[in-house]
Amino acid sequence: MDTPPLAHANPPQAAHADSDAAARSRPELRTVAELLKPITWFPPMWAFACGVVASGQALSAQWGLLLLGLVLTGPLVCASSQAVNDWFDRHVDAINEPNRPIPSGRMPGRWGLGIAIAWTLLSLFWATLMGPWGFAACALAIALSWAYSAPPVRLKNNGWWGNAACALSYEGLAWLTGTAVMLGGAWPGPYSVALALLYSVGAHGIMTLNDFKAIEGDRQMGVASLPVQLGAHCAARTACVFMLVPQLVVAALLVNWQLPWHAAAVLALAVLQGPLMLKFLRQPVERALHVSAFGVPLFVSGMMVSAWGLRQLSMLQHTVGT
Repeated sequence: MDTPPLAHANPPQAAHADSDAAARSRPELRTVAELLKPITWFPPMWAFACGVVASGQALSAQWGLLLLGLVLTGPLVCASSQAVNDWFDRHVDAINEPNRPIPSGRMPGRWGLGIAIAWTLLSLFWATLMGPWGFAACALAIALSWAYSAPPVRLKNNGWWGNAACALSYEGLAWLTGTAVMLGGAWPGPYSVALALLYSVGAHGIMTLNDFKAIEGDRQMGVASLPVQLGAHCAARTACVFMLVPQLVVAALLVNWQLPWHAAAVLALAVLQGPLMLKFLRQPVERALHVSAFGVPLFVSGMMVSAWGLRQLSMLQHTVGT
């Protein structure tokens, strides 16, 4: 459950980390916050909110479950996965991001591992407040996060499997959890399942965007991310295909479900990503962060548009049934 000593990855940084760690016995609170990476909490919280909207249930009557779910998906499950990843990635970070809390020594000893375990247990406890579906989804997401980072499984060592695990946890599971919890544990239905899975496929491409900044460290430490496996330009094309094709399929499904305006909005948001992706394809390493900053918000906006479409469809079906 551990990896080789940090010194094996990068002796100069390791020596600096050791000297700093000796000067402190526990991390500062701001260092703990940095380890938990609040900036990464948004995607699963957004996907959970999309699932809540897609359920068609009255939000005002279920605000308590909504808040519980947002805390579970972001500050708990996602944060625990970040801590797990930072602990088992500390050797790669010593090359790519030596100022991260663990390789820099600001997170001394095994505090990183302890926080990862504590946050995992807290997440599972919190999930018991959300019924059987909420707990099961949380347990699966937690299992995927540990499998992604920790040996001997370490799905991250292969970009195809690792990105799939992250994408499913961050988007599909969070979406379906939001829908099922609002429905009192009922099956979310084929429409919601279809959109959740399609956006999970799209998120696979988003995960690839994050790998371009770590190519050198991944190559040295044997992490076969897609940019390492395929080369930067081929990986960039793959990421774009993974992002664009599911959005086109979503638009087609919305048309088939008699939601043409929602389909047009999803399609327009996908088209707006085109210029960003063209620049990215020409300069993948330099432009990956640019697509993440400006293209991904367009992608997730389409998620919410499609969720409102399902909400409208659910309300229409309920009215007709009544």
